[in-house]
Amino acid sequence: MTAVRPGEIEELIRRGPDPRIPVILVYGPDAGLVTERAKALAEGFVPDTADPFALVRIDGDLVASDPGRLCDEAGTVGLFGGKRAIWVRPGSRNIAPAVEAVLGIPVTDTRIVVEAGDLNKGNPLRALCEKSQRALAVPCYPDDERTLGDLIDRTLRTHDLRIDRDAREVLVRSLGGDRRASLMEIEKLALYAAGKGTVSLDDVETTASDVAASVLNTLVDAAFDGRADAVERDSRRFRLEGLDPGQVLGSALRHALTLLALRLDNPDKTPAAMAAAWRGLHFKRKPSIERQLAVWGPGRLRQATDILQQAVLACRRAEPSLAEALASAALLRIAEAGRRRP
Repeated sequence: MTAVRPGEIEELIRRGPDPRIPVILVYGPDAGLVTERAKALAEGFVPDTADPFALVRIDGDLVASDPGRLCDEAGTVGLFGGKRAIWVRPGSRNIAPAVEAVLGIPVTDTRIVVEAGDLNKGNPLRALCEKSQRALAVPCYPDDERTLGDLIDRTLRTHDLRIDRDAREVLVRSLGGDRRASLMEIEKLALYAAGKGTVSLDDVETTASDVAASVLNTLVDAAFDGRADAVERDSRRFRLEGLDPGQVLGSALRHALTLLALRLDNPDKTPAAMAAAWRGLHFKRKPSIERQLAVWGPGRLRQATDILQQAVLACRRAEPSLAEALASAALLRIAEAGRRRP
């Protein structure tokens, strides 16, 4: 069994996997983290990443259509010798037969990094790599608070920056579960604080602008808070800006399902404790979310979900102008329900 535990992955990448293991599968629901780790494993094996003979990138669908291609590449010797890395990018087709073939041949001075999506336990490619002694399976799940903190420190350190403890805690709470989006936010913060030496809480509050703090979620929060006037105002604004009504309703539906999951998973907790369990929740939204969790019980949230699902389906069938009206009407119904205290 050669599945790597999540807590061991960063150390594995730092020291490098055993060179006698030729195949490394990197997979998981966090696409940004999958790409980051696959890149580090592939590029970290070769001395010159700009050399196309040393670092070979192959599309997964191409490998699936010609399973022997991967074996041919693995057996190829570089123009000037030395180590080679083959980076197989994600595709839509099954490449397990090609990987199984390459696991059956001798491979010297070549690392094959296979980048994949969220593979379940029974997926043929994942099962193959987890069972083989010549492969590693590296899972990439959304960052928790500890790994986010490490990511912040490590990224800021490359910009000669450190961060105050309170600023670090707020930044961790404002980042979500996608590694690519988190890195973009940290890099933006580093650019803003360049030359200061230390990142302060004011710097974080000035630059933090994740999706949770967007104007779209401002509209959704207004609806579930019962503020119909704000819903009408922001709905008109979005119509003028040409925002897709389906996108607005989709955001509201995801919000309702998140509230429902928090209520069902934490039946005996206070609204504050439930809000604390919301991964990536921006600190400025926390008071509003606590109010919503106090007002919206599971039954009412199921009703809100039904309203939004019906509106989403209706918008898909309607003309654009009618879809805007349907979206606004659904959010106003939510706002009216939000005004009524249980």
